[in-house]
Amino acid sequence: MNKKIIIAEDEKAISKVLTLKLEKAGFDVFIAFNGKQALDILKKNKIDLILLDLMMPVMDGFTFLEKIKNKKEKITVFILSNLGQQDDIDKAIELGATEFFIKSNISIPELIKKVEVSVK
Repeated sequence: MNKKIIIAEDEKAISKVLTLKLEKAGFDVFIAFNGKQALDILKKNKIDLILLDLMMPVMDGFTFLEKIKNKKEKITVFILSNLGQQDDIDKAIELGATEFFIKSNISIPELIKKVEVSVK
């Protein structure tokens, strides 16, 4: 059975590339363009990992993290953001994010490798 991943990212080009690469690596991928959509997907599916952007319309990544913080089962959440301020990184980790990646500092293959290692 394939591992399931949510890509919560409002930049469609990034979502598309990540989806293609993750599906090629054998994952089932759900796409959400905002935190509310990601929450809806999470309620209906057993998810292994979430790739979460922080700046999204409707519900941002920080609010999403707050909403899932007290869930019984812990979910691996990788932040993939343009925000790189230490305050943002600290806040995301405090809210339960597992890893924090700045989009411009990580390549897609590198990110896919980290996802694969994390959900084995």
